[in-house]
Amino acid sequence: MTDLHLGLKSNSVVHNNDCLEFMIWAADLGKKNGCDVCLFLGDYHNNLSSVNIMTLSYSLKILEHLSKTFDAVYFIPGNHDIYHRDRRDVQSLEWAKHIKNVVIVNDWYTSGDVTFAPWLIGDDFKKIKKLDSKYVFGHLELPTFLMNARISMPDHGEVNLDDFSGAGHVFSGHFHKRQTNKNITYIGNCFPHNYSDVDDEERGVMILEWGKQPVYHAWPNQPTFSVKLLSDIVENPDKHLKKNANIRANTDVELSYEEAAYVKETLFEQYGLRELTFIEKKLSDINSDDTIDISFQSVDQIVFSQLNAIDSEKYDPKILIELYKNL
Repeated sequence: MTDLHLGLKSNSVVHNNDCLEFMIWAADLGKKNGCDVCLFLGDYHNNLSSVNIMTLSYSLKILEHLSKTFDAVYFIPGNHDIYHRDRRDVQSLEWAKHIKNVVIVNDWYTSGDVTFAPWLIGDDFKKIKKLDSKYVFGHLELPTFLMNARISMPDHGEVNLDDFSGAGHVFSGHFHKRQTNKNITYIGNCFPHNYSDVDDEERGVMILEWGKQPVYHAWPNQPTFSVKLLSDIVENPDKHLKKNANIRANTDVELSYEEAAYVKETLFEQYGLRELTFIEKKLSDINSDDTIDISFQSVDQIVFSQLNAIDSEKYDPKILIELYKNL
């Protein structure tokens, strides 16, 4: 699994509890399927500059549980785990090396026919063409794949997907959407985190038996994020609502304030929702084009999109995005 992001949403207790419950479920699933090794492909923590003490408590509980479940637990620090963008000498999982069965893979490492590729720095990209392992696991930022804001990663010319042609199959963390191109697969993050993951529940755990196709499992209790029409929800709530769902409902039917409050309270209690927000939208706007893609962008998505659109010899969009992330 990959991209847990402990401490997300200002060290939200709800999110950290989700992380703990997910990992307990994932460990149990692995045990039932006879898995002896656990691989985590990066971004265990979210805040690369500091780790909140409460979040650190969750981190320790999770690692201790994994170490008791599996013979070996390999952790690749992701870009959210390392303190410096251009080197890997300081990272937020250093202390975990003292936990039994936990191995922190902070540098390139090959064992048998498996290679671990950490977050690329310096001339690391030159090593890629030499890869010939059956399996490569890493935390990679590769061109053409969809980033978390659902826009394609620009090609800066350093790494080409064909550079991995010598490897059997590459599995990576970093981009949260599950996607495959050539022999490279982003396995998808542990569970949806926000409305960037809207209506996309292909997340969770990948179980890989040597020489066979990977099998994916979604956490049954994962939080979800969806955009719906209120009329659809009212007509068939069982189809559109479920426990731990975050819903933005476009109000295509007339509701008074009292009616809206009653509907929200009733649905929250009955389905165990986490969020139900009514979005004012004119019916004419919704019906004007049946093919319209109703979506929402967070502030981060808008900023990332604008920064990636910069075409300048003086400014590197990747550096600007990292500066923004650290604000």
